[in-house]
Parts: sequence; C-alpha cells; structure tokens
Amino acid sequence: MRIWSIHPKYLDAKGIVALWRETLLAKNVLEGNTKGYKNHPQLKRFRAVDNPIGYINKYLLSVYDEAVDRGYNFDRRKIGENISNDKIEVTDSQLKYETQHLKNKLKIRDQKRYETLKNDEMLSVNPIFKLVKGEIESWEIIK
Repeated sequence: MRIWSIHPKYLDAKGIVALWRETLLAKNVLEGNTKGYKNHPQLKRFRAVDNPIGYINKYLLSVYDEAVDRGYNFDRRKIGENISNDKIEVTDSQLKYETQHLKNKLKIRDQKRYETLKNDEMLSVNPIFKLVKGEIESWEIIK
C-alpha cells in the first residue's frame, strides 16, 4: 500500500488507479471494515489525527478530483461526507524520498512522464498535507 504524499497529478494511469484502490482499502481499515492491513505503516499518519476518516476522505477527494480531470470514472459516493478541512504535516525529506521513488517507477512504466519529472528534486505535495522541514517519516519503509 502506498498513500503518496505527493500530488496525484504526477502519477501515471496505473499509479492513480492503484492509489484510488489502495486508499479505499485504507479507508476500510480505518473504519474497521477489514481484518487485513490493520498495522500497515502508511496508516499511522491518519491514525495520529483526531478525525482519521475525515482526513482519508479528504485524501480520496484529491485523488478523485485528479481522476475526473483526466476523464476517469471513479465513484464519488465511495468517499463519504465526513471531510476534514485541516492538514496533516509531512516532511520535506519524505516528499523528496517519494519523488525519487515515483521517478524510479515512472522510468519503467511511463517514460514520457518520467522525462518531464526527472530533474525535479521534490514534487508538489498533495493538498491535504502541510510541508514542514524534517527527516523521512518514521512510518516509511525505506527500500
């Protein structure tokens, strides 16, 4: 499961579809509707806030908006109405790590998209996050 801190506009088609599915799974985990993935590290930042469902819904909404802009047919009803207006902090080192991680994936899956991003050290953050200075997040599994 990868719930990217970077803006979904950078993802290729395969990446944004996977992000939608994986974030819906994360929502189900946070709602207690599944037995698997309960201890997945990517969920720690959502569990650390007062309204995890509101934040995961806000995250899903950002993915949904990007999908709609691309002409995809994602189901808005899966998001729910509980949407937080606050932001979760994410570190600049985390964003740089994810930028490189995505570029590595795009180099294999979408060469054209990779070429447009290859010189970027750090991509824009997803709108639900507030960028702060710091190290790679403690929940990240570094490969």
